[in-house]
Amino acid sequence: MPRFHCPMPLAAGAEIDLPAGAARHVQVLRMQPGDTITLFEGHLDGVGGEWQATILRMGRSDVQVRIDHHVPVDRENQRPVHLLAGITANERMDWLVEKATELGVTSITPMLAERSVLKLKGERGDKKRAHWQAVAVAACEQCGRNRV
Repeated sequence: MPRFHCPMPLAAGAEIDLPAGAARHVQVLRMQPGDTITLFEGHLDGVGGEWQATILRMGRSDVQVRIDHHVPVDRENQRPVHLLAGITANERMDWLVEKATELGVTSITPMLAERSVLKLKGERGDKKRAHWQAVAVAACEQCGRNRV
């Protein structure tokens, strides 16, 4: 069953519009009203687990779902693992974030080293952080983790 990150509080019986990225993914998969999907909040302070939801309506750019019930499943490591990694160039850092997330790393701290090729400051650093967060979300959707 397809899994999607939904970074908002979820509750059984609620009818919500999926975030734009998840809605687009549902449309690309050609899902239809009545199909069932799995949602997860992904926050460390959230309820955790997964939520089963049913697609109610498909719009041009939006998808409305009804949250059916909560499934209290936890796939996180019993011991938190924190990764310190030197920032690498090109797609290597994306690969590192993806694989570390899939392996169950709790947090990743990118470090600038003396000989780092990539220098991130200001707005560019904020954009890269948001990009890496999106890579981690996609990896969680793929591997079954419920915490980003």
